Amino acid sequence: MKRQLPSIVLLTAMSFLLPRASHGAEALQKIRVGLPSLALTYMPFYVAQEKGLLKKFGLEAEYIQMNTGIQPQAIIGGNINFFPSLATGISAAVAGLPLVVVLNFYNFTPWMLVTSKEINKPQDLIGKKVAISGIRTTGHYLMVAWFKKFEINEKDVGFIMTGGTASSFASLASEQVAGAVLTPPFDDKAVSKGFKKYMFIGDLMDIPTSGLVASKAEVSNNRDRVQKTITALVDAIAWIRANRPESARMIADKFKITPAEANGAYETLIGMFNKDGRLPPKIARGYLDILRQERPIPADLDPQKFIDFSLLPGAK
Repeated sequence: MKRQLPSIVLLTAMSFLLPRASHGAEALQKIRVGLPSLALTYMPFYVAQEKGLLKKFGLEAEYIQMNTGIQPQAIIGGNINFFPSLATGISAAVAGLPLVVVLNFYNFTPWMLVTSKEINKPQDLIGKKVAISGIRTTGHYLMVAWFKKFEINEKDVGFIMTGGTASSFASLASEQVAGAVLTPPFDDKAVSKGFKKYMFIGDLMDIPTSGLVASKAEVSNNRDRVQKTITALVDAIAWIRANRPESARMIADKFKITPAEANGAYETLIGMFNKDGRLPPKIARGYLDILRQERPIPADLDPQKFIDFSLLPGAK
């Protein structure tokens, strides 16, 4: 019996270790996020993954490149759990899809109309093409507002839908278009290639930009997972604020830009972040007014139907 004791002790020790390993595996929850392209506004997602903040909360994330326009149906179909475009999410929710905004990153969006140097006045774009991510995206709405401001018939300017900001930059760089709606650092990259920042258009309308959109079923059935995802992204924003040098290096490496350009992009990013992760009701109502220009929407539609900030850190 004495000779069997070590084996019994070993088996007993293993019986304690194995359940813990199994529990650890069960605790790792997988999430899939649809991102249309590389963009500065998605930096919280990149930081959350690369700095281990998602894993800190027991999450394993897969980022799937996916055109903005198909993301709402991808959520409903179970192909992804989240996507970042609040404008797309709200538009789809108004159309009847059970989607909800659970986190908002920014106070404003830094969209810039960048053009070839031959464009000297707005009318010079007539008969030419402008690259945007897609129809009914933020860039599209801003360009329509820009056309109205300068009394240009939008049908006189062609749109090329690229699926994302990085692709819009590529279309401009290859001279397939005369202009593109870009965010940092792509606007500065375009300038370095001989194009010019024609006009800042991000202030023409209050349009929600990036954050986190989920299905109502996800929020109801997987509240813990949604809350962990939100908290990891909020922590990522805090990390970006607290780590300027490393954040700027990440931006430079990810977007293949110079340190000076990366520092400028970092300053823009920091200036965009909001304080509490919520979307102001005024912006939500204003965006509904924009959508009313193209479809019938009840005047008494309550924006709270497609907004749920109950899972934010510190929310009551």
